Amino acid sequence: MVLEHYISELLYRYNCVVVPEFGAFLTQRKSAGLHKTSNTFYPPSKTLSFNNQLTSNDGLLVSYMANAENVSYEAMLKKVTETANEWKASLLQGNRITLENIGVIWLNSEQKMQFQPSDKINYLTSSFGLSTFVAAPVTREVLKEEVQELEERIPFIITPEQRETVSFRPYLKYAAIFLLALSVGFTGYRTFNEMKYNKQVAFEEAQVQVSKTIQEATFFDTSPLELPVLELEAESVINPSFDPKSPEKTHHIIAGAFRFEKNAQRKIRQLKRRGYNAAYLGTNDFGLHIVTYESFKNPQEALNHLQQIRRTQSKDAWLKSVK
Repeated sequence: MVLEHYISELLYRYNCVVVPEFGAFLTQRKSAGLHKTSNTFYPPSKTLSFNNQLTSNDGLLVSYMANAENVSYEAMLKKVTETANEWKASLLQGNRITLENIGVIWLNSEQKMQFQPSDKINYLTSSFGLSTFVAAPVTREVLKEEVQELEERIPFIITPEQRETVSFRPYLKYAAIFLLALSVGFTGYRTFNEMKYNKQVAFEEAQVQVSKTIQEATFFDTSPLELPVLELEAESVINPSFDPKSPEKTHHIIAGAFRFEKNAQRKIRQLKRRGYNAAYLGTNDFGLHIVTYESFKNPQEALNHLQQIRRTQSKDAWLKSVK
């Protein structure tokens, strides 16, 4: 029978466990703490103590052990009493009694019981899993105090030259504020101009799309009564002497509209390398430079080529008919 094992189990649930004819082990709740010297943090726990004046049997320990070992209460009380007498005899011989997970008991020179609790077990169940730990000290406050102490021992003296420099610093501060305000104002002005320019470009592009839609709608809505089919001999599509502004060719397949003429010329060269009679048609009402794939005088032939170009080259191609 290991008596201290049952005492340890009961200390988790009760604040007082009495060993008949020997004494009582007491627990008291202790809050979390910090040891400032070692920077050690302690979780909440139960402090353990021993009182050899409380020897009256309260039945807690004996009943618990009797149920655990399935023996009668009287038989267990006899065993506990015998163990307590053996402990007292060992103490009188000058020995120390070590109770596992509880502590150490001995007699001092005045024959009084002394108790040193074990620090390996925390009997507070709500602190299960928590342990002590040491935190590294933060040194910034220490360094700050050392600097302040150094300034007190060594006074800071400002020479006349340094005083002039110090007095000039406020002007530098105002100059920096002025430059910052100027920079913010310039940035805002530039952002406003960019927004205005982007808005104008978007408006012009929208107008081009509207114009494109109107031109296409005007052509496709033409009924057979208004535009009778004429049997005319069409000129060759590939014609070196081709002039897109010829009065006879009033149906133009538009490849794009460009803000800068050099971009329009670059597009013309690209289309000619592909075999098209690309040409510069001029500028529209918005100042954009118009480039054509081909130009025709027969509207049906222009429509056929437009459909082919949309399938093979660009879906954005559209037809512009000039009266």
